[in-house]
Amino acid sequence: MPPSPRPSSSEEGLSTEELLKVELIDAEEDLAPAPSVAAARRRLRSHPLLLLVGIVLASLNMRAALAGVSPVLGEISDDFGMTSTLSSLVTTIPLIFMGVVSPLAPKLARRWGTETVLLGALLLLAGGIALRIAPPMVALFAGCAVVGSGIALLNVLMPGLIKRDFPEKAAGMTALYSTAMILGATVSAAAAVPLEHALGGWRGSLVSWALLAALAACVWLPQALLSRRGVRHGQAAAVPAPGPAPAHGSASAHGSAARLTRSALAWQITLFMGSQSLIAYVTIAWLPTVFTDHGMSRASAGLVFAFSTLVQMGGSFVVPTLAGRMRRQRLLCTTVALFMAAGIAGLLVAPVAGAWLWATLLGLGQGGALGMALTLMVLRSGDAHTAARLSGMAQTWGYLLAAAGPVVLGAVHQVTGGWTVPIVLLLCVCAGLVLLGLGAGRDRRIGGTAH
Repeated sequence: MPPSPRPSSSEEGLSTEELLKVELIDAEEDLAPAPSVAAARRRLRSHPLLLLVGIVLASLNMRAALAGVSPVLGEISDDFGMTSTLSSLVTTIPLIFMGVVSPLAPKLARRWGTETVLLGALLLLAGGIALRIAPPMVALFAGCAVVGSGIALLNVLMPGLIKRDFPEKAAGMTALYSTAMILGATVSAAAAVPLEHALGGWRGSLVSWALLAALAACVWLPQALLSRRGVRHGQAAAVPAPGPAPAHGSASAHGSAARLTRSALAWQITLFMGSQSLIAYVTIAWLPTVFTDHGMSRASAGLVFAFSTLVQMGGSFVVPTLAGRMRRQRLLCTTVALFMAAGIAGLLVAPVAGAWLWATLLGLGQGGALGMALTLMVLRSGDAHTAARLSGMAQTWGYLLAAAGPVVLGAVHQVTGGWTVPIVLLLCVCAGLVLLGLGAGRDRRIGGTAH
């Protein structure tokens, strides 16, 4: 089989703007909007302020509901009398539903339209956040499932919406979208303990973020209503796009998906995505607890965790830019894994005295690893359709793999009574990430050969 063509890049590599644009993998790549929906979207784009505000507010919500949990996880556990293993489900359940629900997003967008599904995702998020504070423990876990479902829809649909509605400003909009997402997580983590004190407990701290989701839903409501105006009852919002690209659900589309699952390179990228997500969500679940168990105050632990989240911004911008200018990304993959390993290893040596240094190394490594995973989906795919399907595969299986991290390490912590063994296990995941990066970072394409 001849080598597949490269994505739209030159031999010198992608420029920063080109790379940021192609990273916006579109879940509706093979679909064309119904005429009434297309007309409504043109009217919305002629007045972009509402759309811009909607994107920023939705992005702020994409991590805030998760990041605000870990600084108060000890209080949640004490309130319900949960073990470490059981309390880790507060982080694990959203990840499971992020993986399970992600494949449904393109189908829902085809039927109802992206704007309507985004509105539904924000309403799910607000409802799930509120459900988490209900008295019975089952409501806490049910709310976590609803939160994960809402985030899954936002994860899949937001990049494609930006690429569709801001084609000439994709780089700037990607930066805004990423910054808002990280800012939401940072503020949520930093404010968790102060909000707990101000609002009378962990329930007040958690439920406060439902107001942000509700505000974002209010902004998306008129856009959803306008985009559906003129669409007859039962009519889909989008249809298969004309041209040589395979339509969703067609035999050739299923054949393309089957080829991905038989590709070692596709699985290397998927496992790279899953492994770096596993480390990220373990730190979301347990990093503040590691600090407090070694004597740090809860407020300080929340601030260090928030700082680590903020630092991710640097890695997430620098690493993709460098990767797009290289034919091979093996050294970059190894570097981001070693940054994370250094930050994790520091928790064994001086968890409190060196907390800010370890948070910096972890943040740079995690941001870089996530940016690397997203970039590999583009650089290792021959076209946009393959990239979209590879993104779906990596998100689905990656989040399911990541879901095992918090609960497994929580169980190990409970059995061993300390953090040494869980941290050593995380270092083993970093070693696996290096090996996966050496494979995924080769100059190959899905279905192609080495160059």
